[in-house]
Amino acid sequence: MFLRKLVKGGSEHSFGIHVAKLAGMPSQVVHKAEKMLNLLENAHSNTELVKGAQTQAVKDAFQLSFFQLDDPALESIRDEILKTDINTLTPVEALIKLNSIKNLLSKK
Repeated sequence: MFLRKLVKGGSEHSFGIHVAKLAGMPSQVVHKAEKMLNLLENAHSNTELVKGAQTQAVKDAFQLSFFQLDDPALESIRDEILKTDINTLTPVEALIKLNSIKNLLSKK
């Protein structure tokens, strides 16, 4: 017996954040997703979303920063990535670079 019926069209509700909580996502990620969802739900359109003083707040809300953490290993990885010109790497060089970054993490 099915408790729900699928019909064409969109949904009034999204359960992605709830599923993320059940899956054990870190609370910081879930909280940030809830804030972003509220921001998006309150905006009537994308143009209203990025107007005026909200622009930077919206940009910051879309992505958690990997590099704001005070961890020397993450700082060295950041430096390694920033000094790498990905437009000139061959696939083999990219794999070697990825391996060296992985080694920086394993030293931790």
